[in-house]
Amino acid sequence: MEIISESSATAVINASIESIDLTEWVFTLKSHEYQACSTGHIAAGSSISADGKRMSINVEQVAGNLLVQNYIEEIGKRDHCRLNSISDSFSDSGRTKLGVIWELKVEKLTPNSCQFTNLVKVLMTDEFSSMLRSAGITDLSPIKAGMSENVSLHNQEETPLFAKDIERKAHSGVWK
Repeated sequence: MEIISESSATAVINASIESIDLTEWVFTLKSHEYQACSTGHIAAGSSISADGKRMSINVEQVAGNLLVQNYIEEIGKRDHCRLNSISDSFSDSGRTKLGVIWELKVEKLTPNSCQFTNLVKVLMTDEFSSMLRSAGITDLSPIKAGMSENVSLHNQEETPLFAKDIERKAHSGVWK
């Protein structure tokens, strides 16, 4: 699938890398904790996919689009988590599907700090492409530019707040 938007944001977590478990953080994130990390966050929960993989289900609003994301675990390490979703997107243009990859990493800076990276990629789906063609949109440049700006702004808001939540949990010792 073609990448139509990509955003990476970083923040420092003041905790040792050994005290962090990104994958457990994703799959145990409570709705109120998720909501506290962005004004666009509506709800979060977890489930199991039809093939038995862990899922993180997130509902958020980004620039007027309501997104229901069903992230399936692809990489599940303490320092690296990658999730893949075919997400439902609701906007004034109607309902469609977007591919979304959400990837989280931590890298050790010092014995008591890490660099946290939050990477989000939005991917073209056949359904979204078809919706654009039906609307007579053939030049994707404005779509990509607008989506990139909105995803980047959202990522810049949520990343430092995700890092603070991870830091708080690391200090509480939940992932020993």
